[in-house]
This record gives sequence, C-alpha cells and structure tokens, in this order.
Amino acid sequence: MDERELKFVVFLIHALSDYSGKSPASIYKVLNESGILDNYILPCYDVLHTQGKLYLIEDITEFLKEKGYTIC
Repeated sequence: MDERELKFVVFLIHALSDYSGKSPASIYKVLNESGILDNYILPCYDVLHTQGKLYLIEDITEFLKEKGYTIC
C-alpha cells in the first residue's frame, strides 16, 4: 500500500465512522475481517478514489450487507 492508498483508506474509515457513529478502530476491524479492505478497496483504489464521499459510504455499506456485516 502506498501513501495515496493509505490516505484514502484512512479517509474512508473516518467517513464510515462519522456515518455510523462507531469508532474508526471498529470500522477498520469490520473492513479487514470482511475482506473488503484487501479484496475490494485497495485493488479498486484507482476507481474508488474518484468517487464522492456519499457514494463511497453507500457502496461500502451495501457491500458489507451483502457479505453479512453491518456498521450501523
């Protein structure tokens, strides 16, 4: 993971944390356990980082639901 990807992941974790009211640590744990971090967010960084905050929140929360996880 390079610096740009790291900054994006931190931004995304905090956006999801603000949206859900959960701590950034708990958001990271869910993203990591679900595999979304390593298998979706990082490989798709080039496309995802061009999207808006609201779209990213909706996309990630929907993907989490499909995998049986929730942050809300």
